[in-house]
Amino acid sequence: MKPLLFLLILLVACTGKQEKDTSALFATDTEEADTLQFYDLHEIQASGTIIAGTLSGPDTYYEYHGKEMGLQFQLAEAFAQSIGVVLQMEISPDTTTLLKKLEQGDIDFIALEIPTWQTRNKESLLRKAIAEWWNPERVAQMKEASALHTSYTVHRHMRPVMQDAAHGIISAYDDLFRRHSSTAGWDWRLLAAQCYQESGFDPQAVSSMGALGLMQLLPSTADLMGVPSDKRFDPEQNIAAAARYIRKVSQSFADIKDADERIRFTLAAYNGGVGHIQDAQTLARKNGRDHQVWQEVAPYILLLAQPRYYRDPDVLHGYMRGSETEAYVRLIMERWNQYRSSARSFSNGSTPAPARRSLQDGEYKSQVKPAEEWVPEEQQETAEAAKL
Repeated sequence: MKPLLFLLILLVACTGKQEKDTSALFATDTEEADTLQFYDLHEIQASGTIIAGTLSGPDTYYEYHGKEMGLQFQLAEAFAQSIGVVLQMEISPDTTTLLKKLEQGDIDFIALEIPTWQTRNKESLLRKAIAEWWNPERVAQMKEASALHTSYTVHRHMRPVMQDAAHGIISAYDDLFRRHSSTAGWDWRLLAAQCYQESGFDPQAVSSMGALGLMQLLPSTADLMGVPSDKRFDPEQNIAAAARYIRKVSQSFADIKDADERIRFTLAAYNGGVGHIQDAQTLARKNGRDHQVWQEVAPYILLLAQPRYYRDPDVLHGYMRGSETEAYVRLIMERWNQYRSSARSFSNGSTPAPARRSLQDGEYKSQVKPAEEWVPEEQQETAEAAKL
């Protein structure tokens, strides 16, 4: 009996030690996890990234033509630069969620003016750094700068909507539209209509957001499509890249079987971003509308400018300035209809451009000229008459 009792005591002791060691091991992991979870200034600087939480909205944070905007974003980005780190924004549907994320350590601070930003610990080094950086004059200056950069403008020299309506010539780039339209899976005249909306057929057009060329490629889009920085104003490179990007965007709406409807959604996404358009589809579906019909979804594109809608828990990309996107789709579709009635539907670039007899040498030559050299026909006739 005594040896058996001794073995029993030994077994209990070993089991207790094992449980104690195991508990200590997990306690250490938990303590380390907690320590890592709640970063202060030094840990944030060591990681190289600071995470700010905010609400979506025109004065806080939103994406516009591929660029992050909003006063709170701009302030947070400036603060991040001042401490030598990169900013990451996390968007929440309401302040309750923001506070929960802050307490859990999912974000480092809340970027809302209440009256200044909120951190987890009021005595933290991060809080002190924010207090030292924040001042009314800086905020006022950035508010003024933010107000000046809220519109999308394109610096361009507009060409005529039709270069030669009598001969069915839309622009100096018709052969390029024909050549690359098959990549997009579109009628070439639709590509031309979109180009006119983007740049007015000006190959040197530049937008306030940094979009370049005939099809207004954003730098991020040009990178994605593999266009070198020194080729982004090149008409063919620009149009070819846009056609590839259109094909990629269109795949996001592959479930839409009607071709014209899919075109409308693709145009909207080219202008406003795929995520925002899918948010509008989600809202349409929630409200009993057909999410695959543009006329059913377009009203929700407009409603994404209202807090009730862009802060809906099912909306993933927040605030959107939808009036521009709705007009963009409408105007391009209208212009495409005009072009279809006045320009022949060559399927590719193999068909030669229309020609007319030259007044100088009696030879036939292509009517298509570089946009910079194009002169209205009535001016040509006036110039010829003056020579006689």
